[in-house]
Amino acid sequence: MEYVWMALAATLSGILGAMGMGGGGVLIIYLTLIAGLDQRAAQGINLIVFIPCALLALFFYLKKKLIDGRAALFAAAAGLAGALAGTWLSGMIETGVLRRIFGAMLLFIGLREVFAKPQKKSKS
Repeated sequence: MEYVWMALAATLSGILGAMGMGGGGVLIIYLTLIAGLDQRAAQGINLIVFIPCALLALFFYLKKKLIDGRAALFAAAAGLAGALAGTWLSGMIETGVLRRIFGAMLLFIGLREVFAKPQKKSKS
């Protein structure tokens, strides 16, 4: 039964991730709170799950010509630098503190989305 719940969490994570909504939050929450994994182990599993999901989503985004190549390369380079820094920092931070930071980030983003004013649609 545990694999059924993990499959559901991973599927939801993939759906949200492909829609640009940070599906990793769902999977990390499941892995830490329900499966009982360490925060760092959950982050590692999330990254492994993210690779095939990102490749599949990327295929369709490219097919629909929805990617600005120049912006994507710049963001990828900056993201690699951030990943290096984040990996280094997460190894130095105690797991309990890391969980609190993750929870605070989710809370902040969630509250921001709930109380954000709707944006006007552009006429492009």
